[in-house]
Amino acid sequence: FDLDRFGADFAYTVDGGPEGEISYENFNAARAEITIRGVNVHPGEAKGVMVNAVMVANEIINLLPHDERPENTSGREGFYHVMQMHADVEKAKIEIIIRDHDEEIFEYRKNVLIEICSRMNDIYGGDTVRVEIKDQYKNMACMLENCMHLVENAAGAVRDAGIEPVIMPVRGGTDGAMLSFRGLPCPNLGTGGYLFHGPYEHISAEGMDICVEIILGIISRYSEFEEK
Repeated sequence: FDLDRFGADFAYTVDGGPEGEISYENFNAARAEITIRGVNVHPGEAKGVMVNAVMVANEIINLLPHDERPENTSGREGFYHVMQMHADVEKAKIEIIIRDHDEEIFEYRKNVLIEICSRMNDIYGGDTVRVEIKDQYKNMACMLENCMHLVENAAGAVRDAGIEPVIMPVRGGTDGAMLSFRGLPCPNLGTGGYLFHGPYEHISAEGMDICVEIILGIISRYSEFEEK
C-alpha cells in the first residue's frame, strides 16, 4: 500500500464486528511451527527404541495451559491456539498461533512454548523437537495513544447514528495495525457483521446502512475541523 500516494495523516479500516464497534487495540501475534522427528521401528521390538512422533506431539499439546485456549478466553485474555497437526510415527508437525494484548505476557507465552519443546528434547533426545516462532503483527495501541481524536470522533459519529459506541480490543488483528506501524494511525470500525470465520457468519443490509452513516459522520466531523 503506497502511503505517500495515499497522502493521508490518518485513516480508518472497516473490518470489525457489530455496527458501532471501535477498536484501537489488537493482539500481539506470532506463529509457531513445531517439527518432531520420531524413531520408527517394528512395534514388536519397540521397547527402549521407538520414539512415536504422534505421541510426542500429543504431549506438547497437552502441556499447553487448558484455560488458555481460544474457547476458554475472552476480552484481553491471550491464548495458544493449535491450528493443525500432521503426524505419523516417524515425523509430526504442529502449527500453533500465540496471541496476547500485553507485550510482556506475549513474550512469556513464546518462552513457555520454547521451554516445553526443550523439555521434550531432554526426555527423547536433543534433536527430537525443533520450534520456529515468527512474529506476525503487534498491538497498535501504542501507535494511537497520541491521536485519540480518531476514537473520539468515531464515537461521536456512532452516537449521531443513534447507537452507543462499543470501544473494545480486537481479539485478532487488523490491516490497520500494520498500517499504524508504518506511520498511518488507523483504528478499526465495525461492519455490522457477526460470527466471523464460521458457517454462521452473517451481516444485515440494515447494519451495513448504519455503518455507512457512521463513516459519513466521521468524514463530516473532519470536514468541519478542516474548515475551522
